[in-house]
Amino acid sequence: MSRAPSHPFVSRAGLKLAHALDAFGPAGSLGTRGIDPRGLRCADFGCNVGGFTDCLLQRGAASVFAVDTGYGTLAWTLRNDARVTVRERTNALHAAPPPEGVDLVVIDLAWTPQRLSIPAALRWLGVTDRGVPGAIISLVKPHYELRADEKHLLKDGFLPHDEARRVAQRVAEEMPSLGAAVIASTESPITGGKSARSRGGEGNLEFLLLLRSH
Repeated sequence: MSRAPSHPFVSRAGLKLAHALDAFGPAGSLGTRGIDPRGLRCADFGCNVGGFTDCLLQRGAASVFAVDTGYGTLAWTLRNDARVTVRERTNALHAAPPPEGVDLVVIDLAWTPQRLSIPAALRWLGVTDRGVPGAIISLVKPHYELRADEKHLLKDGFLPHDEARRVAQRVAEEMPSLGAAVIASTESPITGGKSARSRGGEGNLEFLLLLRSH
């Protein structure tokens, strides 16, 4: 797969994670106790083509478990990278972690609310044996987080930006009840691709959270 200089990843999703790593990193713009993937064992929930996985490897991750319910979507370059363990046709919500655990889980699961994905990610961190404080970077898609009485806010798959920010804040506030502490958050530098294409470039706002076990 060819890579344009302005787009160094196998998919645009890599731009989202790269932004989060820059913001959350040890010397990140948010000034938080961030995360540096260098040397870490990682898992990518909902890897799809592999934008997040590619970003992690380019940032020095030691290994990545690429987990997805689909089959044959992961980029060929990643599929043949010795650092990548491919788990296709696998639901991340029910997948068993490796015996040694992982240090970092990144999440980009379509249609899946955080209340389901975060407990699954915590199980992968809960068995780590390295003494490294495990972390999660999760992509929050507010249009998938709407409650039953909020569905009317969604018009042709698009959630107004002010409502998206409100819902994202609520999701962040609910993290302690899931067993996770919010260390930092940032708005994605690009909007959701599918909604953007259907609306002539105006896509859904998305957000990234840096979480640690509560």
